[in-house]
Amino acid sequence: MARPTRPIEASDEIRAELLTRARSQRLESRHVQRAKVVLLSLEGKTLDEIMAASNLSRESVNQWRNRFRQHGLSGLNDLPRPGRRRTITAQQRARVVQLACSAPEGGYTSWSQRRIGKEVGISHGRVNAILAEASLKPHRIEHWCGKSPDPEFEAKMTEIIGLYMSPPANALVICVDEKTNIQALDRTQPVLPLKSGQPKRMTATYKRNGTVSLIAALAVHSGTITAKTMPSNNGENFLAFLKKLDRAHPGKHLHVIADNLSAHKSAPVMKWLARKRKVTLHFTPTYSSWLNQVEIWFNILSRDVLKGGVWTSTGQLTGQIMEFVKTYNNTRAAPFAWTYTGKPLVV
Repeated sequence: MARPTRPIEASDEIRAELLTRARSQRLESRHVQRAKVVLLSLEGKTLDEIMAASNLSRESVNQWRNRFRQHGLSGLNDLPRPGRRRTITAQQRARVVQLACSAPEGGYTSWSQRRIGKEVGISHGRVNAILAEASLKPHRIEHWCGKSPDPEFEAKMTEIIGLYMSPPANALVICVDEKTNIQALDRTQPVLPLKSGQPKRMTATYKRNGTVSLIAALAVHSGTITAKTMPSNNGENFLAFLKKLDRAHPGKHLHVIADNLSAHKSAPVMKWLARKRKVTLHFTPTYSSWLNQVEIWFNILSRDVLKGGVWTSTGQLTGQIMEFVKTYNNTRAAPFAWTYTGKPLVV
């Protein structure tokens, strides 16, 4: 015969709470089990029946029955774990913030949360919480346009923006720059194409098949591109490109915007410009190549052509770039719309 269990008593209110816990879909399973043990005991079930219904051992069933007898519903809660959670001192918090905002030693460029934790003597999880409270994100880097040291910054910027916004009559505003050392990379294994549930895949190992340099000109008010590949970036090739632009637009006064690269200021270039009344070269201020709109197009080229490309030769790379230029001019060329809404750089 099954051994009878010691009776347990509970008020209707407590029975209702136990029933709510036993049916709960949100409570953790251990709390649901404990409530079921007490409810079955209140129904007069034997220990064996309670063990079978709750899937608990005899010792566990007796433990929660006895805890309920002694403490009621509070006896079904977890007991405090031994030991006290290690506290973080104000000095440790300050040290975490100080390290995150300082330059590390030992050749590192930035701090990781694990190295900060090791230095301070706390877990990297605690470091993460402290940095979050202080709104610090050492892993993030944002870039911004620094102030140009060029003493003529305002005059040069105003001149270039004036050409963009209100060009002279019979003028053609052209932005010119070079993109050098474009690598013709091939992969050591065939590229695996994109398919459902799987991204495009390529080997991390590659073969270099040479480099290509590109010089490009953006006609600001039409958006069209004139481009040419070249073996190297020097004053001779820059001058040849200027002459090509001059021949392509007879009768127009060319206003060419370029950065301060030495090739753009070489003696042959300056000598040729001195004889050309209808070609004017405008230099962007120091550290202000962002004023040159062709940089926007180079970003488009990198995103739509160069990123993830595979070429077996420089000739193949050159052909694809020039094909893209033709496609761009036929389908996408349009003036860029300036959308900067921040504070003015010059007040």
